[in-house]
Amino acid sequence: MTASPEAVCAARRREALCAAAVRALTGDAALHYRGGRLCRQLRPLPLHAPHLRSNAHEDDFASLRGAADGAALRLTHSDAALHRLLSPGDPVERLLFELFEQVRCEALALPGMHGLAHNLRYRFEAWSRAYCRAGLTDGHLGMLIYTVVQIVWSRVTGWPVLEATEDLIEATRAGIGPTIGVPLAGLRRHRLDQRAYAHDARELACRVAAMLDHARAALATETGDDASEPDDALTSFSLWVDFDESEEAQPARAQTGDSRVLGAAERGYRAYTTQFDREIRPGTLVRKALLREYRERLDERIAARGINVARIARVLQAELAVPQRDGWSFGEEDGRIDGRRLAQIISSPAERRVFTRERLRPRGDCVVGFLIDCSGSMKAHIEPVAMLVDTLVRASEQAGLATEVLGFTTGVCNGGRARLEWLARGRPPHPGRLNEICHWVFKGADETWRRTRAEIAALFKADLFREGVDGEAVEWACTRLAACAQARRILVVISDGSPMDAATAQANDAFYLDNHLKDVVARHEMLRDVDVIGLGVGLDLSPYYRHCVALDPAAPLDMARFVALARWIGARR
Repeated sequence: MTASPEAVCAARRREALCAAAVRALTGDAALHYRGGRLCRQLRPLPLHAPHLRSNAHEDDFASLRGAADGAALRLTHSDAALHRLLSPGDPVERLLFELFEQVRCEALALPGMHGLAHNLRYRFEAWSRAYCRAGLTDGHLGMLIYTVVQIVWSRVTGWPVLEATEDLIEATRAGIGPTIGVPLAGLRRHRLDQRAYAHDARELACRVAAMLDHARAALATETGDDASEPDDALTSFSLWVDFDESEEAQPARAQTGDSRVLGAAERGYRAYTTQFDREIRPGTLVRKALLREYRERLDERIAARGINVARIARVLQAELAVPQRDGWSFGEEDGRIDGRRLAQIISSPAERRVFTRERLRPRGDCVVGFLIDCSGSMKAHIEPVAMLVDTLVRASEQAGLATEVLGFTTGVCNGGRARLEWLARGRPPHPGRLNEICHWVFKGADETWRRTRAEIAALFKADLFREGVDGEAVEWACTRLAACAQARRILVVISDGSPMDAATAQANDAFYLDNHLKDVVARHEMLRDVDVIGLGVGLDLSPYYRHCVALDPAAPLDMARFVALARWIGARR
């Protein structure tokens, strides 16, 4: 059954509240819920235990909060690198080991946080009841797994087992007690020491896995089935968790630091001279024949991906468009009575199409700007970036949104005329930005994609790429967007590295441009005039942008990736 719009909105509100609680507990501002999964930016985080999986449309709020609080405690109290190092290799042992570590983290809830403790217990008991209702405790293996989970939970947290199933597990608990007693006692004793706890958890997981293998073999002997076939309870248990999907290699994080020069400057950031700065239409620098070749090349790459632009447009419209009044719809079966049809109500009492309703249509009252880093290192990634920007611009236009495509680089490498002027004046200390910047306008907000599609393809011209002064480029792009009439303005900065201009770094310090970029982004976050978000190409840009995501340039640009990026761009912040 499809959920009603009211139910969807209520589920999103509950997820937003849970995400706020997780951010408060962890101090990680990048965490949020998307599609029922806790994510850091667009990357889903692992589900280490079955009771952490929740459904905002089916679970009550206390259960959702319990799952969120459990995930937050895992992020807070578990060293992920140490945990991976100590994890066993056997799949069944790994499942149990992950659960035992989750129970340890939940046992470390602060004593004064009674609401959090209540949520954790409520969520675990709700999952326990669901496990039993699914009939997974009917078999011997399912009962063994359930009993071990209940015993470990009770022993480590100090809370009693679920009262409704206490009698159900009593016989199994008495039977396995002597086998698991020693490592089980160690779990409670070492819950404050992750390394020592992991030793007992591995031992316990190993013993339980051996009991499961023995029970499976005995069952196979009795029934004549193949012992290698998995048990339904164990399979269902494994489907509730997901700790490998998101543990792929993380993108490198942008390196930054504090600028001594910028911090000591009374007037803050400055440019030594701006007389050589330029704002150019890049299409004017490329021969028309070559520009056509670039456009054909870009069209071929996009066509080969089979991208459904209309679907991306619908996603953007759903995220960014706002309902606007567009007249009235007559002949409806409900709404307000149409005064012109009062006589018809008397003459034809059975007629129901006598109402009128206000008609609402989505209107894209938003402008999205794409600011592309045209530094030298981006030449290696420009093909997927050009495909990405061109497709999103087309989809945005179909969704009724205005777009800008901008770029930034420097006129030359290593300073150029600005540096020569500084040298001629005797190298005064701390001159500020010491290069001539160049800002590209590939597409303006008042221009259509069809009119500027050739200029967007000018991104393929290799000699446009030099160095990057990101802070001034972001300020320039925000100024352009702020002049637009749309109510909402979004700037997507696409970059593969930190700000870099050799001449400026040598004359000031290494983090002069870095710190200016941070200041610019922070100022616009405070003003809330433009939503500045960062799209890193193979790089985590979180040191600069509060809202950012990393794009793997080696991965194919398929529909799933485009849809995810469209939703990320449109997300309310």
